[in-house]
Amino acid sequence: MYKKLIAIGIGSVFVSIGINVFILPLQLVTGGITGISLIINYLLGYKVGVMIFCLNLPIYLLALGFNRSYFLNAIYGMVLSAVMIDLLFPLHGIFHLPIILSACLGGVFNGIGTGIMLRQHASQGGVDLFSLILAK
Repeated sequence: MYKKLIAIGIGSVFVSIGINVFILPLQLVTGGITGISLIINYLLGYKVGVMIFCLNLPIYLLALGFNRSYFLNAIYGMVLSAVMIDLLFPLHGIFHLPIILSACLGGVFNGIGTGIMLRQHASQGGVDLFSLILAK
């Protein structure tokens, strides 16, 4: 159990580093709920983590009816990812890289973090949660 929680935490840190260090400084956009949250951040200034949490709530309530264990793992992953993204915001702009390199590294960090969480049957929300349910 502790191994799963630690792995989800490590995945959340990778995702938050990818977003704060590489994606946010150049105002790039990822896919899914995180991408929508980034767009809302760029346009209205709301925190990315708060928007991820708010936009994912309806999806999680729907998922609760399908599989309770996936719901619990995923809610932990989503809450931890949202909190870590907002906590690690001071990393924003720590590197000044060309846009293509920043996009690639942001994708790599997000992919590693998402992959770690998916291996533990957790996700940071949105489409990942639906894919977990469909795969079962």
